[in-house]
Amino acid sequence: MVRVGLLCAAVLAPIDTAQAFCGFYVSGAGGQLFNDASMVVLVRDGTRTVLSMQNDYRGPPEDFALVVPVPVVLQKSNVATLPREAFTRLDELTAPRLVELTTEPCGYGQGIGSLGGGCPMCGAGGVGDGLKRDLGVKVEAKFDVEEYEVVVLSAESSLGLEIWLKEQKYKIPDGAAAQLKPYVQGGSKFFVAKVNAKKVKLKDGRAVLSPLRFHYDSETFSLPVRLGLVNSAGEQDLIVHVIAKSRYELANAKNVLVPTNFDVRTRTHPQWGGFYAELLSRTFKKNPGAAVTEFAWEGALPPPKELQSSGIYGVTCDPCPPPHPVDNPLAKYLGVNQLPKVKSDESIAAFARAATVTRLHLRYSKEKPPDDLVFKAVEPIHGGVPEAKAPGPSKHNRFQGRYIMWVQCGGGVSGSLGGGLGFFASGSALTKPQATTEQKLIDPFEQLLVADLPELDVKAVPLAKEPPKLPAPPPPPQPAPLPQVQTAQVGVAKVEGALEHDVVQRVLVRSRAQLTYCYQKQLQVNPSLAGGKLVLKLEIGADGNVTRSDVEGSTLSSPEVEQCVAHRARAWQFPAPSDGKPVKVTEPLIFR
Repeated sequence: MVRVGLLCAAVLAPIDTAQAFCGFYVSGAGGQLFNDASMVVLVRDGTRTVLSMQNDYRGPPEDFALVVPVPVVLQKSNVATLPREAFTRLDELTAPRLVELTTEPCGYGQGIGSLGGGCPMCGAGGVGDGLKRDLGVKVEAKFDVEEYEVVVLSAESSLGLEIWLKEQKYKIPDGAAAQLKPYVQGGSKFFVAKVNAKKVKLKDGRAVLSPLRFHYDSETFSLPVRLGLVNSAGEQDLIVHVIAKSRYELANAKNVLVPTNFDVRTRTHPQWGGFYAELLSRTFKKNPGAAVTEFAWEGALPPPKELQSSGIYGVTCDPCPPPHPVDNPLAKYLGVNQLPKVKSDESIAAFARAATVTRLHLRYSKEKPPDDLVFKAVEPIHGGVPEAKAPGPSKHNRFQGRYIMWVQCGGGVSGSLGGGLGFFASGSALTKPQATTEQKLIDPFEQLLVADLPELDVKAVPLAKEPPKLPAPPPPPQPAPLPQVQTAQVGVAKVEGALEHDVVQRVLVRSRAQLTYCYQKQLQVNPSLAGGKLVLKLEIGADGNVTRSDVEGSTLSSPEVEQCVAHRARAWQFPAPSDGKPVKVTEPLIFR
């Protein structure tokens, strides 16, 4: 059975060798076009799918087109562009994390215009001239969206479609005709987005295209990828983000979880990109053809506006990347407001808070082509978090790739964040086409492990007596700087109930970044805000979730900071009490 859906592929290019793309490109200039990096985001609810894709390409900036099989005829109202920052930010939120922890708590408590004959995709003679012979190709719709000139085609045969495209002066990549055939037989339409070369922005000699977004209704939730192989320059990486009410895996392929929650040496920091690229390569080698889940987290998508003073717009994360201006409209950029009955900011925020963002990573080649991807909803899991030593079932999705460097109090390697706070080091640098220092693996992979990695049959090896010198690590990416203040200090907690004090204290200490954010944010509004102390009271339920958080007693004179702290605390996750009864925690916090 031929599955009908949208063709797209995405890439994470560790060293700049992998090539991938959304659909295939056809070039009027005859130049060899190929992708450098792509990304796919699928928002799904009921039968509605909103698909966003980002494309990069190398080659002459002459006219080219993107051809994508779609299940229905798309109209202009179905298609939009969005800023590239939306993809960068989602990658930041879901990328594997390198974190730094201390061994003990520190401190007390337009119209585009047409080319040639005046219509999109006409070439020199126009669509009418191209269809004088009965090729079985019909133009179902045509419209402009930013720099894209779009036509939506139906075809009775792949040969007729091939001839039509060639008569429009486009060179079809080798093997495209045979790959088109199953989609024609399956009843697909073909979205052809031609780019007006005069409208393309160039950066360092490379064309920068606006990401495209579609929405459509289909009972089948799938993603065709076979057609994408016609442009393959070799091995390809595909990253798919699924944003939905459930976690998703592939129904027609093996699924594995990326190895997570293990300790690495502090030398990993300046070679983090290379380390994770090697970890991922070994995971694929151990599990060929598998889809690797790198992230599955409920509440990771920022809502459309900051409803409360709650850290990064209500997002739950551990650790959190710094807030970014694109967080505010991110859910709208990705098309959550195109879902049925999700229109107002409040309904978008409700969907974002309840939705799970799943990040799936695949790797394939022409020699071993994949089937089109078919998705299935699966049960929640947790892993890559302090309270879960190993991945397993859970009531809520809280899984991530997370790798820990342990340092002595005050001896942090991250510099700007200080000991004990933990820092966020995004794997998004791996998507950059050029090699960087952070992407090079200087030490052998085995020497960066503190202990054996049985999932991949890897034995840890001690560091050499005189390891090679490392360059200074790049600072983590930061948005506009916030006023600098001392990290919020966490006092000694009072625990009433069946949770070990040390366990509770560790959760509180690792949450200091969120507490500091609450204080720094208010300093932007009121630079003269003085420090002070507040007492936070928590009630932890039988499942480890915070059921109640209140501020009792404060010398801060800032209700906004108090509200932010109390709200953030409601998202904290503790281990389940051993007796299944609620636990009360009283925690003094100091801000300076």
